[in-house]
Amino acid sequence: MPAQTDYPFQNTSLPLEERVRDLVSRFTLEEKVELMVQYQAAVERLGVKAYKHGTEAAHGMAWLGEATGFPQPIGLGCTWDTELMKRIGSVIGDEARGFYRRNPEVNGLTLWAPTVDLERDPRWGRTEEAYGEDPMLTGKLASALIQGIQGDHPVYLKAVATLKHFIANNNEVGRGDASVSIDPRNMREYYLKAFEIPFKEGGAQSMMTAYNAINGVPANLSPDVKAIVKDEWGMDGFVVSDAFDVTGTVRDHGYLDTYKEAVARSVKEGGIDSITDDSAVIKDALNEALREGLLAESDLDAALTNTFRVRFRLGEFDPEEGNPYAAIDESVILRPEHAELSREAARKAMVLLKNDRGLLPLNADKLNKVAVIGPLAGMVYRDWYSGSLPYAVTPLQGIQEKLSGAGTNGKTSYSGGTDRIRLKSKKTGRYVRIQAGEEAALAATTENALDASVFEMTDWGWGSHTLISEDNGRYLTTDDKIIKASSEQIWEWFTKEVFLIHPAEHEQGCVTFSTWNGTPVTVHAESGQLLVGDGQAAETANEINVAGAAEVSGEDAPIVHADLFELEIVTDKLQTAKEAAAEADLAVVFVGNHPLINGKETIDRPDITLPESQEKLIQEVYAANPNTVVVVVGSYPYALNWVDANVPSVLYTSHAGQELGHALADVLFGDTNPAGRLNMTWYKSVDQLPEFMDYDVIKHGRTYQYFEGKALYPFGHGLSYTSFRYDGLQLAKEKLTAGTDQTVRLICRVTNIGEVAGEEVVQLYGRANQSRVKRPRKQLLGFRRVMLQPGETADVSFEVPLDQLAIWDVTRERYCIETGTYMMMAGAFSENLPLTAELVVDGETIPPRDLTQSTKAINYDDYEGVLIGECTEGGSAVIVKDQSGWIAFRDAKFEDGADTLRIRAAGAADAVVEVRLDHPEGLPAGRITLTSGDPQKWQDYTCKLSGIHGSLNVYFILKGNLAISQFQFA
Repeated sequence: MPAQTDYPFQNTSLPLEERVRDLVSRFTLEEKVELMVQYQAAVERLGVKAYKHGTEAAHGMAWLGEATGFPQPIGLGCTWDTELMKRIGSVIGDEARGFYRRNPEVNGLTLWAPTVDLERDPRWGRTEEAYGEDPMLTGKLASALIQGIQGDHPVYLKAVATLKHFIANNNEVGRGDASVSIDPRNMREYYLKAFEIPFKEGGAQSMMTAYNAINGVPANLSPDVKAIVKDEWGMDGFVVSDAFDVTGTVRDHGYLDTYKEAVARSVKEGGIDSITDDSAVIKDALNEALREGLLAESDLDAALTNTFRVRFRLGEFDPEEGNPYAAIDESVILRPEHAELSREAARKAMVLLKNDRGLLPLNADKLNKVAVIGPLAGMVYRDWYSGSLPYAVTPLQGIQEKLSGAGTNGKTSYSGGTDRIRLKSKKTGRYVRIQAGEEAALAATTENALDASVFEMTDWGWGSHTLISEDNGRYLTTDDKIIKASSEQIWEWFTKEVFLIHPAEHEQGCVTFSTWNGTPVTVHAESGQLLVGDGQAAETANEINVAGAAEVSGEDAPIVHADLFELEIVTDKLQTAKEAAAEADLAVVFVGNHPLINGKETIDRPDITLPESQEKLIQEVYAANPNTVVVVVGSYPYALNWVDANVPSVLYTSHAGQELGHALADVLFGDTNPAGRLNMTWYKSVDQLPEFMDYDVIKHGRTYQYFEGKALYPFGHGLSYTSFRYDGLQLAKEKLTAGTDQTVRLICRVTNIGEVAGEEVVQLYGRANQSRVKRPRKQLLGFRRVMLQPGETADVSFEVPLDQLAIWDVTRERYCIETGTYMMMAGAFSENLPLTAELVVDGETIPPRDLTQSTKAINYDDYEGVLIGECTEGGSAVIVKDQSGWIAFRDAKFEDGADTLRIRAAGAADAVVEVRLDHPEGLPAGRITLTSGDPQKWQDYTCKLSGIHGSLNVYFILKGNLAISQFQFA
């Protein structure tokens, strides 16, 4: 049936909201259900086309074919360059339009990017996907990318940016069923800030919820989506659930019993407007929820109003003539200028960590021979959210081109930092070689070593290895039955090209193999074929799943022991590397990670060190040639202690896509002066970090804001081939009044005192000199990336909203700018801030606590041994972690005293709440013993008190299995 052409929603002169409401009102209930999922169905009678929400675009368009690739987000975070980020976003938006024109039903304009989760811990497997550990830096860079993606037209959007993942998604292991504990100050001052800025400044039109629960409530049911994101921040776009997460409320969290409850509560309570999940299951659940009254048609109307408001702004229902983005076609994909921007971004993302003796930049005219060494030298890898690379320039190629241009063609030697090996089965006494045929299966079929297959083996650390057959140039992989040499690249959800190789316990020179999921490799006694286990297991489908785990075998599967193999070294990586380094003027060693091994989505990192084999490689090369440069190509920070102590020059880059090799060579040879700055603290060891699942950055000293130790490389660190001098930091006004003066205005002078042009990233930090609470040691307030010629001086100005100095006052549940002095500090990085100026702020003095009012237990000032979880009556509760803990409420004033305490609590019978004064072992003032045995049966308990008068610090000592949601003194 052709669409009618005179509906009000088609009238472009009407207000947007009126048009959207009119269209939504015309859908039948059946059509509304069809439109609640990721792949929205066409409604032909109204001229509504089929549309897909969600196309990956973290650093370029992904999964749709060849597209322009940019550095990983961790690399983009190291640029500290908002103008660059906006240009990158614009290219991503352009190419999204190109793919949309190619296939509009599959290639939607809703882009799942950027990831703004804060990187409180470098062990997070998805560290590559976000912009760093600081909320302001993350928020500003994300905002710029969003502005580029969405365009600057007042009516139409080029594409739509979806912020990921709300909120506190910073662990992979257990992400589908874990709950993270976050108190109000951490939430408001740290985790929420990174999302608030992209909404308020970037104008983001979409957001995705996280897999994890927060304080006991799955993120897709979080009341904060409506209360904070939509109501407080005024977000007028739509919220989408992460893949398979609504059903995961039942399947993974076990939080609800039925899918009908999950969809109903996700939409009504969690503010989810579009559900990314098994469409058939979700639509059945929606219909069931509607029939049973768990969900009303008006709830669907509200959600669809949000999704279609955005579709209108994309221009879908308007004539193309008025939409400046409608004319963008496929020709925009892979334009040459996009490749140039990719190279520029890769250059700007590189961080010079160390440069003693002026070893860098290299002078091609003075080099006779350069040894290029290491497992990251001859490859360009892409991560899970990368697009298909149209081409790839390796670091080796980039260096060769620079030397070729200087007339030194052929003056490079290359050693891959990998062993060449043969394998011999102990069971059969035969060597492994590839069988002929398309399967390229492996079989132990020869007794002659010269007939055996030779494999290039790369050690990625922690037992993980990859092997490439020199017979056909392909990776060894598995279909979970047999071992094959058939994979052209490593890029699937499960990395089946990884083999875990371990020395045999009682056989010298022998090893055992197991596959990607830990299944032993065996040898068929007759055919010699290499089997996975007994070769009878079902193949694990290489499809996305939330948890990332895969079943290895059923309970009744036979126990299989790994067979032994003699591993014969044909070419030793260390020996060849030493020889290459010794014969060269200089050695460049490339180390780092493969983006899909040992740390990725669903897998957190085992450590923050380099793989042991890579560290040994660097040490051997340096011993052979002290003129050694180490280049780390990695998705995360590393503990490079030996390298920093010994190697003269160290450079860091993320995986950077197609132009990696060119960009690296530009920096190494001085065509570009590096100005990247670290967006995360690089620690010396995991011993400097709290327990991984501890999300409290304030109490336990996470990130540069609260870390008290000495970092290997501090937040904001990065060197240059020139030097900069900082002169006086001046405040426009040295005293401000909160509520009247809204902006702190500062200016500092920076001069390039070196001999080459370079960019400096001027960083401004602030610190409260006194406060009621523990405040950051320093907090980033602004940054500017400026280019200066030799001898040039620039006055760099900052305008900082005064509310950036606010804290969340738990005593009154609102932001507060405290009266006092604040130190403003400017310089090159967080631990090098030579300029200071003192600002006096006339703000508020937080009054003493009034605990005679009903007080939420989570609004404590300090704690030990507790977590925050759900109170099923509403809100959150303090839960004892391991049978004992305490919470403190400081500076409480009891003018008239108090003789009674009422608490709202739940827990096991005989659990105890004690009230003590001034410290956890202080004077006892009261005691309550619980009588309920139900952890969610909330009851009021009371006790008589003694000694409660005047100004006190009150401690609740919690013993046993219990939770407390609120209390009141009387």
